[in-house]
Amino acid sequence: METKASARYIKTAPRKMRLICDLVKSKKLTESIKQLTFLKKQAAFDLLSLLKSAEANAKQKDLKPENLYIKEIRCDEGPCLKRFLLRSRGRTTPIKKRMSHVTVVLSEQAKVKSQK
Repeated sequence: METKASARYIKTAPRKMRLICDLVKSKKLTESIKQLTFLKKQAAFDLLSLLKSAEANAKQKDLKPENLYIKEIRCDEGPCLKRFLLRSRGRTTPIKKRMSHVTVVLSEQAKVKSQK
């Protein structure tokens, strides 16, 4: 069984968010939450709240968080806010403030049969 959660319009560049997403890809949910708790990046805080939301969605479907792992995590580019920085001689420099859309799919881990 799978559950899904997504966060849109996160005010972090996708390039920075993908670094954090690669850390937790295909790991157990409880491990990922512990790892993101102690990471000192803003993107980690945003991703942590998304994983907790996905965990709550799984509880609604009567799935145990201990058996869940991150099957898929995807970070897509959202819209850009275009701003301009004033420079000397009356010139301007464009600045793009990028946003991210992150999607997480959690799946229940298949039980491994013990070999005798």
